[in-house]
Amino acid sequence: MHVHKQLMLAAALAIGGTCAMMATPAQARVHVDIYANVAPPPLRAEVVPAPRRGYVWVPGYWGWSNHRHRWHRGHWVRARHGYHYVPSRWDRDGDRWRYHGGRWER
Repeated sequence: MHVHKQLMLAAALAIGGTCAMMATPAQARVHVDIYANVAPPPLRAEVVPAPRRGYVWVPGYWGWSNHRHRWHRGHWVRARHGYHYVPSRWDRDGDRWRYHGGRWER
């Protein structure tokens, strides 16, 4: 029985060590560059609702999906103390367009 407990302890330590090395979603950072050969359409006019305490309005933007631009409507997101929101945008990059997703900055 003593050997069985030692094996179980060794297995638990091995699993724990492996789990400790795995990235959690809060630690993972993913950056994907999106390029399009077609300029995005003009931004759509949106009626911005009245301000909401503790929230920031994220304006609508043209995203890229299935080889074409798709509109994403504006929406409210919970404010982050000490940060400001930088909206999504497209910039010309040579003969194509590069997408920069919205993000929070200090």
